[in-house]
Amino acid sequence: MLINFGRILMAFIWVVLLLNLIHPATKPLKYFIDVALLFMVVMHGLQLVLLKATQTPSVPKMTKKEEFRIFIFGVFELLAWQRKNFPKK
Repeated sequence: MLINFGRILMAFIWVVLLLNLIHPATKPLKYFIDVALLFMVVMHGLQLVLLKATQTPSVPKMTKKEEFRIFIFGVFELLAWQRKNFPKK
């Protein structure tokens, strides 16, 4: 439930950040949104790279679709991926 809410929230944030590239906001806000977009791309990319670097052979390889979803939704998709691959005992 909360993971789905987080995914929706993250999709909305991406839309706002990318919309600023097409239709920029006023001057001071535009720069803040540009920095936020750069930060989001770097952090989500770093999260994906670190996840791929720490995968062990016992864990099934991620598909390109899963990698894309982890990049877009960040920690929310990572939690869903973790729940799928490492069920509680």
